[in-house]
Amino acid sequence: MPELTELFASLPRLKVVAFLDGCSTAEFGTVTELCDLNKSTLSKAMTVLEAAGHVTITKGYVGRRPKTWLALTESGRKAYHEHLAALTALTRTARDNHDGIPSGST
Repeated sequence: MPELTELFASLPRLKVVAFLDGCSTAEFGTVTELCDLNKSTLSKAMTVLEAAGHVTITKGYVGRRPKTWLALTESGRKAYHEHLAALTALTRTARDNHDGIPSGST
C-alpha cells in the first residue's frame, strides 16, 4: 500500500501542491488568492516545500514590480500523486472491510 506523506498533513502545503499540480508555474499572488491563503502562510508553506525539493521558487520582475513564481518539481509531483494514491487505498480498504465496520460489531 502506498504511504501517506507527513509533509502534506498541513492543509496549506496540500493546497499548494494540489494547485501547482494543475499548472506549470503560478505567481505568488495568484496562489494566495485561489488557494485562500494569506501571504505569511503561503510563504511558510513554500519554504518547507522548497526545502523538501518539491517546489521551485523563481524571483523576477514584471516591469519594475518584483514577482515570485512557484512550480512543482517532478519529485514534488510524484510525492503528491503517491499521497493521493495512499488516500485512495485507505478509502478502498475501508470499503472492502464492510464500510469500516469491524467484524463482529453488527
